[in-house]
Amino acid sequence: MKILIVVDMQNDFIDGALGTKEAEKIVANVKEKIDTYRGNNDEVIFTRDTHFDDYLETQEGKNLPVKHCIKDTFGWQISGKLDVADSVVIDKPTFGSTKLMEYLLSKQNISEIQLVGLCTDICVISNAFLLKAALPEVLISVDSRCCAGVTPESHNRALESMKTCQIMVI
Repeated sequence: MKILIVVDMQNDFIDGALGTKEAEKIVANVKEKIDTYRGNNDEVIFTRDTHFDDYLETQEGKNLPVKHCIKDTFGWQISGKLDVADSVVIDKPTFGSTKLMEYLLSKQNISEIQLVGLCTDICVISNAFLLKAALPEVLISVDSRCCAGVTPESHNRALESMKTCQIMVI
């Protein structure tokens, strides 16, 4: 079984509070990737960065003092350009998701997990490392044309770090 994980493709990361031109550019690629996986009857899972009104008082908020992805706001929603359909959506309060890891550990016969989304250098890399540690014999990959980082430089550094830890970058 192949699984696609679409990481944090939310309005605030695309063209909202923390949006970038690079993030806007990957939306069509991510949509195409989702369509391909669904066309092959593979599972598509979405993660959603989820914060609350007290975000600025959290450790993350003190280090990144920009309110974003506040639950039930427009910025928190997954881009309307992507079809969530009947996919599992996992809300996560921080970069990497232990809920995602637990969900995948409950699955049988996973042959490959591919990650796409935002931000390469924060949430994509965090989840890729968690999954590689939890499922060392499963092929974990990242499609670089379907990811964007905070900056192009940090995106490339994250891809190199993942390669070093045997996460395939395509």
